[in-house]
Amino acid sequence: MRLALLQINPTAGDLEGNAALIVRAAREAQTLNADLAVTPELALMGYLPRDLLMSRGFVRRGCEMLTRIAGELAQAPALLVGLATPNPSEKGRPLLNSAVLLREGVVGPAFHKTLLPTYDVFDEDRYFEPAQAPQLLDWDGCPIGISICEDVWNDRDFWKRRRYHQDPIEVLAQAGARAILNLSASPFTVGKQLFRERMLSHMAQKYRLPVAYVNQVGGNDDLIFDGRSAVFDAQGRLFARARGFQEDVLVVDLGGGPADIAGDIFEPEAEIWNALVLGVRDYVRKTRFGEVLLGLSGGIDSALTAALAADAVGPENVLGVMMPSRYSSEGSVDDSVTLARNLGIRTLTLPISGIMASYDAALEEAFRGHAPDVTEENIQSRIRGNLLMALSNKYGSLLLTTGNKSEMAVGYCTLYGDMNGGLAVIGDVPKTMVYRVAQWRNRRKRDIPESILTKAPSAELRPDQTDQDTLPPYEVLDPILELHVEQCQSAEEIIAQGFDKQTVGRVLEMVRGAEFKRKQAAPVLKVTSRAFGTGWRMPIARGGG
Repeated sequence: MRLALLQINPTAGDLEGNAALIVRAAREAQTLNADLAVTPELALMGYLPRDLLMSRGFVRRGCEMLTRIAGELAQAPALLVGLATPNPSEKGRPLLNSAVLLREGVVGPAFHKTLLPTYDVFDEDRYFEPAQAPQLLDWDGCPIGISICEDVWNDRDFWKRRRYHQDPIEVLAQAGARAILNLSASPFTVGKQLFRERMLSHMAQKYRLPVAYVNQVGGNDDLIFDGRSAVFDAQGRLFARARGFQEDVLVVDLGGGPADIAGDIFEPEAEIWNALVLGVRDYVRKTRFGEVLLGLSGGIDSALTAALAADAVGPENVLGVMMPSRYSSEGSVDDSVTLARNLGIRTLTLPISGIMASYDAALEEAFRGHAPDVTEENIQSRIRGNLLMALSNKYGSLLLTTGNKSEMAVGYCTLYGDMNGGLAVIGDVPKTMVYRVAQWRNRRKRDIPESILTKAPSAELRPDQTDQDTLPPYEVLDPILELHVEQCQSAEEIIAQGFDKQTVGRVLEMVRGAEFKRKQAAPVLKVTSRAFGTGWRMPIARGGG
């Protein structure tokens, strides 16, 4: 069998646009002499469609669109299309997560997903009924096992602890499958592709079956999909891989033979950079914005965000806004100007000292008898946030927030101030990794001034302020946060690894206290295993550890 993996970039809910992508990719597969083409999971709906799946009209239109695609591709190779289909049973959830075969203009049999994840960003049990039997495609007398995303993530010999009691791949192998096809929409996290490849290689070798995995690419809301579709032979050897972070059509002879293994960079810094550029580009495009803006403070966070934005949407579509106050250092202003010039982005300067003075005057009587504190600092941040939102409204540009994951974790950010915006670009990147990604970017082109990389981080909201006046050093803070947020470890478990008890207690208390801020934050592009987004489901009002 000559198989084509259609690594496309669908948009959630865009049935017309996604159908056009599928048809275009299938026709490219036809020119490459494919026998069967396969889309990613739910490609016609775009993953994740979330509660669009609750609309019967949306699901009905998807099925009608499938008939139209079949007609358009009547002369093309057979095609497996991922979409949601109605559950014909009177019991269970109303939908099935399906792959439907289109062949010679006819809508053929459907194959359904068995394992429905409900962890992290996933909530598929909310919509779908699981398959109850082996999903085998009879391809001219050769049985091909059809699986969908999570179905390959439960091998008893690969995982120390499995999430599910059954293994659909084991069932398919026992039922006589001669190869495994997997339609996926597997979100990116740093380091995940090499893990995927080890898992799929193990599976192919274990069952002595070729395994083909086709993944979605692109950004949908907070999720980024890296593509990197791959094929393994019956000995578990990788013999084909599609490009990362861009659309591709990968055609292979499923039995093995010469094929392309696209070059890739698996350095964490490079992966994060490529993922965030794609995430910003698609978020801007799919929400129909043409331009973006952000505040330039002269610090590392806004510098990295500006560089990402310039790469994602073009420097001509990026506006950097400088809003100096009486506490802003001359170096910070100069660094922002240099950064903007290096990146080729436009700038605007709106000094806020006069606005600050008007607030001071307005609140003087109300604040009498109260010493200056964080209130005055927050007012400055909120002045800047209001100015940025005014520009966003007036220009019709998307405002990017520049806060990092460390700040969001402990609440070192101002609600209705620097948290204002439509997308948190680096909200899942810890501060120490922000520096690493910026340094990696500078190895390509030294756009970020060295002074930004070496100065002590500061919000510059009071004289001689640095972040470490309030927070532990980031070299201490970030490992504690990783253990707590991403690995779900308690204070006792973290302290047992050698961290100071008082520091751990203070950090975890800050994380708990900032929950109300995170609930009101802009969508966060996800690059780690656990981000402050749809997969983070903590209560605001709570006690305990």
